[in-house]
Amino acid sequence: MHCFSFDIETVPDVEFGRRMWDLDGLSDQDVGTAMMFKQLQKSGRDFLPLHQHRIVAISVALRTRDTFKVWSLGDADSDEAEIVKRFYDGLDRYTPDLVSWNGSGFDLPVLHYRALKHGIQAPRYWEMGDNDRDFRFNNYLSRFHWRHVDLMDVLAGFQMRGRASLDQTAVMLGFPGKLGMSGDKVWPCWLDGGIEDIRNYCETDVLNTYLIYLRFEFMRGNIDAQDLERELDLVRSTLVAMNEPHLNEFAAAWAKSSREPS
Repeated sequence: MHCFSFDIETVPDVEFGRRMWDLDGLSDQDVGTAMMFKQLQKSGRDFLPLHQHRIVAISVALRTRDTFKVWSLGDADSDEAEIVKRFYDGLDRYTPDLVSWNGSGFDLPVLHYRALKHGIQAPRYWEMGDNDRDFRFNNYLSRFHWRHVDLMDVLAGFQMRGRASLDQTAVMLGFPGKLGMSGDKVWPCWLDGGIEDIRNYCETDVLNTYLIYLRFEFMRGNIDAQDLERELDLVRSTLVAMNEPHLNEFAAAWAKSSREPS
């Protein structure tokens, strides 16, 4: 079975903001500020509705039978349509089990809106058993099926008050958590031209998510202690072999956490 852990990073869809509120002539920064201010007035929070987000990065960790790999889809200059299409193409190709942190509440709905905007087809993702009977009782869209595991939702028992952050859950388990970057810093980083930093941050979020998933699979009894250690070693060796600065930082933080007394 293929396992496909994923995460997205977004910024305000300023193209939408300009059209919706007649904001031609304003800079991207000013349009984004106006959009968030309108939302703050409306709801008391400046976090935009999901259809007002634009995806700038999608990172994945793919575990196949023989390999583990982590990367960001497309290149740093790939447009949104390309990276969204690559995401759904991966599902069509591998039919993997999806793993996310708050994917049901954020990542997947945003992907729905953006695929709709760009005219991207995703037949495997939207399969509900009409063409493949295996999807009738186990598909990507039903909350209580296993083809998509939203770890935040599942671990909280599907209760709002039980939810925890990715950062704190990762740290609790001895994984690095977030290393100086967070979701609220993505928009300023994007405005400063920091797409590579955003992609790197997204990849470390995916790694935290996947490592938590391994512990979850152990808790469920799907892997034993030896399997778990082999899987963790595979991630460690992959990071060493990739030899990227942000992944080296992640590996070093992980090693330090592992040495600290619990």
